[in-house]
Amino acid sequence: MNLEQVIDYLRTDPSLRANITHWETIVPKAAIYGDYPQQLSRQLVATMVHRGIERLYSHQQQAIRSIMDGKDTVVVTPTASGKTLCYNLPVLDSILKNRQSRALYLFPTKALSQDQMTELYNLIQELDVDIKTYTFDGDTPQTARRAIRSAGHIVVTNPDMLHAGILPHHTKWIKLFENLDYVVIDEIHHYRGVFGSHLANVIKRLQRICRFYGSNPTFICCSATIANPGELTEKIIGREVNVIDENGAPSGEKHFLIYNPPVVNQQLGIRRSAIKEAASLATTFLRQRIQTIVFAHFRLYVEVLLTYLQRELKGDFGEGIKIAGYRGGYLPNERRRIESGLRSGDITGVVSTNALELGIDVGNLDVSIIVGYPGSIASLWQQAGRAGRRSGVSLTILVANSSAINQFLCTEPKYVFGKSPESGIIDPDNLIIRTNHLKCATFELPFDSEELLGDDGTSEILDYLSESNIIRRSGNRYHWSSEIYPAQQISLRSASPENFVILNESHNAEVIGEVDYFSAPIFLHPEAIYLHSARQYQVTKLDWEGRKAYVKEVQVDYYTDAETKSDLKVLEVNEESQQMEFVAGHGEVSVSNVTVLFKKIKFETHENVGFGDLDLPEMEMHTNSFWYAFPGDIRFRLDLDGADFGSALRGLANILGKIAPLWVMCDPRDLRSISQVRAPFTEKPTVYIYENIPGGVGLSEKLFSESERLFESCREHVRSCSCSSGCPSCVGPSLEVGEHGKAGVIKLLDYMLAVAPV
Repeated sequence: MNLEQVIDYLRTDPSLRANITHWETIVPKAAIYGDYPQQLSRQLVATMVHRGIERLYSHQQQAIRSIMDGKDTVVVTPTASGKTLCYNLPVLDSILKNRQSRALYLFPTKALSQDQMTELYNLIQELDVDIKTYTFDGDTPQTARRAIRSAGHIVVTNPDMLHAGILPHHTKWIKLFENLDYVVIDEIHHYRGVFGSHLANVIKRLQRICRFYGSNPTFICCSATIANPGELTEKIIGREVNVIDENGAPSGEKHFLIYNPPVVNQQLGIRRSAIKEAASLATTFLRQRIQTIVFAHFRLYVEVLLTYLQRELKGDFGEGIKIAGYRGGYLPNERRRIESGLRSGDITGVVSTNALELGIDVGNLDVSIIVGYPGSIASLWQQAGRAGRRSGVSLTILVANSSAINQFLCTEPKYVFGKSPESGIIDPDNLIIRTNHLKCATFELPFDSEELLGDDGTSEILDYLSESNIIRRSGNRYHWSSEIYPAQQISLRSASPENFVILNESHNAEVIGEVDYFSAPIFLHPEAIYLHSARQYQVTKLDWEGRKAYVKEVQVDYYTDAETKSDLKVLEVNEESQQMEFVAGHGEVSVSNVTVLFKKIKFETHENVGFGDLDLPEMEMHTNSFWYAFPGDIRFRLDLDGADFGSALRGLANILGKIAPLWVMCDPRDLRSISQVRAPFTEKPTVYIYENIPGGVGLSEKLFSESERLFESCREHVRSCSCSSGCPSCVGPSLEVGEHGKAGVIKLLDYMLAVAPV
């Protein structure tokens, strides 16, 4: 069967159709064209026409004109709409007309840098001119770095390398900074939260060095569809931008299905596993050799899905069906091989985390299956956009899991199809982030008093650093005085000091992957089953100081899942709404996490077949939180006994934490929630929703202002849930929240809305 026939099968098969809660058909769209701008180099235009691109799409034409007029520009169009030409053409035009012209390209990942570098290199080859283009990242050999610094017309890198490898050594990059005409920031919607807050400060440092060398580059940014592309870009680059957001690219017919697995236990509200349902659906397409990508939220789910698919299709291997996994932790050569196999068609299916969500060229896939809501509407559409190109039919299936946020979307599909995508929220003035980058900036160039005029708060931070003997003040100038190289101590993506490498003892201690610092206790604890390309390894030793994990190859019929215990302490109140009945507020908190045990989960049945205790170091993070404290006698007012009250409070924290990301428009992983029957800080029953981001980025403040709407949404969702006493789709399973947990949560929410915070 071809794809259209499989889609008809989905429409008519009763057992499948019953689980499809929404079917959206997006009609094909014809292209809107525009001519090449007259000021573009004729040589460049001739090369594009020779490539078969006789005209530009309208958004490409508008963007190129804006950029060539010297305007900072952000292009906001869907996946596969040709955004790359929006920056490649004006950059190449500038270099063709002035051989001293330079450009800096920033991509969020090495894989995307390599992919875009290949496309740019091929275009330059067809131009048949000597435009030197290089990738500069951690994999660049030392022998090549001098040539890149002195001769590179276009330097392709990532924010991390700009932060730690280029800006601190700007005296070696004089040729670049003196002649820098363009800075390209691709996938700017990716820079939300802590990463975006860091990038905004890195760009400030870049602009400061450019001013020192007499250049003032134009910024060219590209984004997937988000609610505030102009606002986010302006916060990152610190300047006004021209927004180009009317897409002129064509698109084929797309079918977007929301699939809710059937209920297998009505009383407990448990549905059939989303992972197993996704594997079953993917098998339907893969058996017909329809190229399919399956997205899973976590690396563990990727490996479990890959295991299921390879087992199911084992007899079809060698018949033209090949399945691969793709995620962070795979080594670069392994990822390049998979990308190449998808482009050539040698690989029929791939199971990936959001690592393939960005614009890496993986060819023309037909089907995208998304296992669980990926965390944002923007990500959902990015992953859907990996299937289907400019013509033909494509299909996306969102397979919901039992969590509250997924079930909310099953009953409210308008949130996906009728609501604007999320805003990108960053906080460049986060005190921890800003202070760290001021250290880096002082190392790069001394600050003087004239530079600080009108710059709110910088002089106070510099004075503090001077008093701490980190920098030295001499007259009106601040100089770096420490022997520490500051940029190497600061991660742009997390507070992680460094990754753990994974060594295979069964094969001469060969490095097979890596895991970030905060994930190591969860995935690499002693006795953990580490899954890699559907192969099983057991962790024999976790070397915490050496940042190494040793594993051996095993064959077992289970995987492991770790549990973490959290504790929270309030350090400072930023804002508070206090009445006689309740206290609501937000402020700075300290959260400590320790991984205490692991469970052994059997493949296929997902039953718990064992567990083990763990003794691992406690990890502490300072962040921000929103909290709501009830009156001390609330359980008596609501007629809840001690056990029922504790369960209800836990269920309330569950539902608030699950639905809150929709109201502050963030990734669900950015927020966590806990409850305390008698919180040490408030001395009252309290629920906390804290930012799972070191230092926080402003989500808690937004929760404080949106709290009444959040409470109302949670109450409506819990009341409408069909379960009797609680389930994973609302307050949590009854085994966790008790037989009366759901009723208790409704009582608490009714109370909260009767005296809601203002």
